[in-house]
Parts: sequence; C-alpha cells; structure tokens
Amino acid sequence: MSKRARLLVVLLVLVAGGVFLYPTFNWYYMVPQDQKELAAGSKEQIQAYSRGRASRDLVELKDLVSKDQDAAIPEKFGFLKDKAEENYKLAKRDLPDSWTIAAVLNSLGSEKSVFSSLENEYREHLLGLKDASGKILQLGLDLSGGMSILLEADIDSLEKRLGHAPSSEDQNQAIDRAMEILNNRIDKFGVTEPQIRRQGSTQIAIEIPGAADPERVNTFLMGKGSLDFHIVDQEASEQLTQYFNEHPGDVFAEDGSIKKMDFLNAGSVVRGYYKKDEYGIDQLQRYVVVSEEVGLDGSHIQEALVANHPVTGKPVINFTLDSSGGEIFFKLTTANEGNTLAILLDGKVKSMAVINEPIRERVQMSGFDRTEATNLALVLRTAAMPVDLKINNQQAVGASLGEDSVKQGLKAISLGFILVILFMLVYYIGSGLVADIALMLNLVFILAILSAFNLTLTLTSIAGIILTVGMAVDANVIIFERIKEEYRLGKSAEASVKAGFRKAFWTIMDANITTFIAALVLSQMASGPIQGFANTLAVGIVSSMFTALFVARLLFDFTTEQLKVKKLSIGWRI
Repeated sequence: MSKRARLLVVLLVLVAGGVFLYPTFNWYYMVPQDQKELAAGSKEQIQAYSRGRASRDLVELKDLVSKDQDAAIPEKFGFLKDKAEENYKLAKRDLPDSWTIAAVLNSLGSEKSVFSSLENEYREHLLGLKDASGKILQLGLDLSGGMSILLEADIDSLEKRLGHAPSSEDQNQAIDRAMEILNNRIDKFGVTEPQIRRQGSTQIAIEIPGAADPERVNTFLMGKGSLDFHIVDQEASEQLTQYFNEHPGDVFAEDGSIKKMDFLNAGSVVRGYYKKDEYGIDQLQRYVVVSEEVGLDGSHIQEALVANHPVTGKPVINFTLDSSGGEIFFKLTTANEGNTLAILLDGKVKSMAVINEPIRERVQMSGFDRTEATNLALVLRTAAMPVDLKINNQQAVGASLGEDSVKQGLKAISLGFILVILFMLVYYIGSGLVADIALMLNLVFILAILSAFNLTLTLTSIAGIILTVGMAVDANVIIFERIKEEYRLGKSAEASVKAGFRKAFWTIMDANITTFIAALVLSQMASGPIQGFANTLAVGIVSSMFTALFVARLLFDFTTEQLKVKKLSIGWRI
C-alpha cells in the first residue's frame, strides 16, 4: 500500500473515531447535569416537564406583551422566532424589520399554537437527549451507579401454561430459563455487564449500569411472551363504539374494568387499541371486540426482523413461524378470509389488518414506531418468557466504589499512562515521540470503538485498556530494537526502518493474535465484569496493532522519505 493510501486510511479512521467519540464527549462534558437527569426520566415525566415549562413560558410571554409588545423577543425564545420566520415564508409575506414579541406571537397564531410550539421545543430536546444517552460509552455500576430491580416470578401464570400445579423442579427450570432470556436481552440492548442473580426461590435480582431510566427496564421486559393474534368482531366493535359514544359514563365497572355488554357474543372480549403519541407513550384510540380464543400465540415465532414498508416507508416486522405455527396460522387465515386480524401485545391491540388471503409461515406486522418495532423483534427472537415476571422493587443505586475511590483510580491510571509516555520519550528520544503519538491515538481509537458499540466501562474494562496500552508499548519496543539492530549494521535510516518493521511484524502478530483469540473465547464464555474485560482487551489489541504497525510506520516513512532525515533519533547510544 502506498504512503498516500495509508495516510488516507489513517485520516478516515481518525474522522470515524471522532464521530463515534463525539456523542460520549458531548454527553459527559457539554450536557448540564440537570438536563441529564431530566432525560433519564420516564416518558411520562418528560411529558409533564415539557407541558409545565410550556405553561410557564406562555404566561411569561403574555406578561411581556402586556408590558411592551414592541420589545425584542428574548434570546431564550429564539426558537419561536425561527418558527415565526418559517410561517412568514410559507405565507409568502414580507419579513418584519424587527422581530418584536408581538410580531412573533402574531405569526404563530392562537395561544394554543404558541403553547404547542413551546412544548415541542422542550419535548424534542429531552427526547433527543434520551436517545443520545443510549449511544454513548456507558459507565458501570462501580463507576456511576445505575438501576437495581427485583423481579418476582408469577407462579400462577406458570401453572396456567403447564396446565398443572408446578413442582419445585418446574419452578427452578422456568426461573433459570427466564434468567437466561433476561441476560440475552439486556446484553443485546447494549448493556454488556448486567448483574443477574437468583434471590430466594421465586425472585430475580438485576443490577443495570448506567442512567436510572425506568424505560430501559420496560424495554427488555416488554412482551413477556404475551404476543397473540385474535380475530376481530368488526360488527360488534362498531356497535360498541356507538354505545360508548352515546353512554360515555357506562364504559367502566366499579373496579375500573370495562363492562361486559349484553349485546356482545359469548367468547368475545373487549380490548383497547393503542397508538403512541409524540412522546412515545401509548394512547388509547378506541375499544375493539376480539375473540377470546387465541388464534396464534407468539411462541411459534422463529425469526423476526425489522424492515421498511415498500410503499409507506414505515417500519414493519417480518417474522417466520415454525411448521406447527404455520399450519395453525394457515387454517386461521383461511377460515377468516376477509375478516380483520388483531395483534395484541400484553393485552393491548397494537396493529390490525384485513386478511386478504391465507398466510402460512411468513407474516408481516405494522403499526409500530422504529424503536418499538426493534425492541419487539428482539423480544420475539430471544423467545418468550416461560413465566411472567412482576417488578417488586425498582430503584436507583449509587456507585459502589464511591467518588473518592473512582478519582484515585483514574489518577493512578493517568499517572501510569504519563510515566509510560515519558519513558518512551526519554529512552527512545525522537522515535519515542512517534511511539507516544501512536499510544495516544490508540487510546482514542479504543474509546471510540467502545462508544460506537455502546459498551459499558467499569474498572475491569479499564484494566483491559491498561493491559492493551502495555502491549502497544511492547510492540513499539520490539520494533525500535529491530530498527536499532539494522541501524548498527550500517544501513541507512530508510532501510533500517523498513527492515525493522518487516522483521518485527510476525513477532508482534503472533503475540497479539493468540491473545486476541483468548479474549474472544473469554468474551463468549464469560459474563458480567469478566466479559467486559475480555471485550475491552479484544478491542484494544486490534487498535494497538493498527497504531503500532500502521500509524507508527507511516510517521517513520514520512520523516525518512519526505523530510529526508538521514540520522535516526532512536536512542542515546545510537
């Protein structure tokens, strides 16, 4: 590969590293702590905050108009000016000479429209931060704290599924299987170091590092195996809607459940049809009458993938049924051709479609947003829970090591890294500077890769980073000593560099590849902190080999071939 091509590769990797690392840097250093805490709340809390702020801002704007309507719009309401300017352009009106409070509010229309614009600004900002918090390098429980959840197995649901009272062995097998599924789901959601352990005979304790966000728990617990297909009674649904419109006070019984209407057929049940609003919160649209008998349950689903609808572009879930499920679904759709099929997730109607023709193994679902479709597809792929789980307790936990311990650990790591850099610089002089540049780039690349894959950083992961830094230094030492040997033989600086890198290549590759294989095996077989250490070590090995053999070589070639350096600065006695 030519030097120009190698330089292009290094620049592309640097740009990619900066892109991957920016969200993490921005989150930890640029976003205020109070904004982080707001974004970590549930969507209901974000909704309440956004509407509360919008109400206070609206009152403030009305007070400002009453005092001086020709005053300039305050800077903190600059987003309203942008919206007003957009409205002027859409209406093809001339922009005002100055954006006064009156001009801005008049362009936005009614008071309700102003409130909506204010609410949208806060909602989009916080939901954007919430989305960004899932794309950064997470800190583990020992560094930043996280969530502690205690789940309780619902033995009644297990008895219903088995058809008989479960024995102690049945309970143990069901809970062990539930722990395995939970671990698989949490890992695939990007949290690589969850602590999942059994507590007592029917409880599961989970500790999840990162922000104390209840939505994360609901994400990997969603579905719980309760994905069912039911046939819709369209005529009864229309009759029910008409009745509820005429008698809105007769919808619910005293216990809060939906009343059983006399006109409904035996074997029919009423379920709510829900769609997500701007906050991603399920909102009831109407009630639907469906057959009580489950036409097909989610346990027959083998594979589930998210795609885009070819016409609408909206997310859909394509899934494949097993052979028995395909046969059941074929009979169901054949017998109900022309009727409506409802898809129920945890008792909520999430999607409905008319059966136009019999369907066997391959089915497509719609009616979900991108996040919900991705999460549901993951739940379907990782199998249904063998037993329903209830959240007994859920709370935020603090860092186990304490802030002082973390600071001391980070100081020790920083000091060690600085000493390594100084040693290379003092011992190898000019070549040591090349090694130091490679080492610093190595650290940047490691953090960028960890950030890109949303991995979790704990003290064990930091230990893996320190180990890879040491291995990267070792690779540079091997290369420099080989170059010294060639240089002592009387070869030119350029020839010594080429021969040194060539002779050191396989020595470095052999040592790193064997360690990389061990790290991969460890990452697959281990779990928790050990898996985090193995993942970080594997990433570090790849990065250190790239910087030692590729970046350092490029820097040496630049000095010897472009700058025409004739004498190498690679040691005091050279």
